[in-house]
Amino acid sequence: MKIRQTKFVDNTWKEILKHEGFSNQKAGLVLAFGERILLDSYNAFSFLQQEFPAAEIIINSTSGEIYENSVHDDTIIVTAIEFEKTRVKTVKIDIADHSESFNAGETIAQCLKEDDLAAIIVISDGGKVNGSKLIEALNLAVDTGVSISGGLAGDAGRFEKTLVGLNEKPTEGRIVGIGLYGKDLKVGHGTKGGWDVFGPEREVTESEYNVLYKIGESAALDLYKDYLGKYAKDLPGAALLFPLSIRVKPDSEPIVRTILTIDEEKKSMTFAGELPKGAMVRFMKANFDHLVDASASAAQSSVKSIGNKPELALLISCVGRKLVLGQRIDEEVEAARDIFGDTTVVTGFYSYGEISPLTPNAQCELHNQTMTITTFSEN
Repeated sequence: MKIRQTKFVDNTWKEILKHEGFSNQKAGLVLAFGERILLDSYNAFSFLQQEFPAAEIIINSTSGEIYENSVHDDTIIVTAIEFEKTRVKTVKIDIADHSESFNAGETIAQCLKEDDLAAIIVISDGGKVNGSKLIEALNLAVDTGVSISGGLAGDAGRFEKTLVGLNEKPTEGRIVGIGLYGKDLKVGHGTKGGWDVFGPEREVTESEYNVLYKIGESAALDLYKDYLGKYAKDLPGAALLFPLSIRVKPDSEPIVRTILTIDEEKKSMTFAGELPKGAMVRFMKANFDHLVDASASAAQSSVKSIGNKPELALLISCVGRKLVLGQRIDEEVEAARDIFGDTTVVTGFYSYGEISPLTPNAQCELHNQTMTITTFSEN
């Protein structure tokens, strides 16, 4: 695997790194992560198509771009990959709203499924998709040995629109599936949150898709405010500090859901992901040191599951973590980088949802407020 990285900043393209022997003409996959307004105003695809004529080019908007050991804004970070033994195949689906998400997942799986399929990377619109249903369909249709990971595109902290494109200028409502094929590709995973739980576990008694109305006998927002205490006056901004832990089934591992908005009149809360009736939820709170430590743990897990230092690490973290950590945000990337060492190429972005197994051999899930890492190496 040979890699070249470039960045677009201040209206100029600058090279970050280039492996010896890398060929623009032989690059098979290009991942371009960029700030949404910049992608709207500048046609990055036109430049990338000329640079990498044979590559599948995926472009998506972000809530922050990751490369080397830090986090950047108002840039486009491009990672071009020349695989030696791995074949690449892509598919794109357009959706109008979240109700089409399950069918989109089925279609992606059908298009990519082959005997030697090793991994699927999903880069999805972050505003119109029901990520839980998208992933449910992929899990049902794809063999258990196939790795599934990726993320939902971001739009800084604006939540106006997100952009995704495959071999074109990115647009709204698009989902891209990337299939990686061959027995020589090794893929590792790590996903950690680092949030502290508090209070008892309670049942969701009334909800609709991602809107939570009642927990037990209480209106969701009233109960939430009771637990927040003095922080309740700072809602909705304070909600980023207090996400929700959710178990969809009694035997499920808990995953995290970010609160996007609250409705004072309906006493409801809207989340970045589905909260089905009957799920069990628990309140969580931020611990800055634990958030940073979680990034290191995710990196360790991703390295352990492939057995060696990876050639490429794809880091997808949550916009909520970025807003909570503030000036400390570089620390979670540095923590992962320390685990990988200097030879691993690092790329990634801040998202509206992370896609990964919770543990290396588990089924894929939609996560919020996690650092999710996928690592790649070729034998």
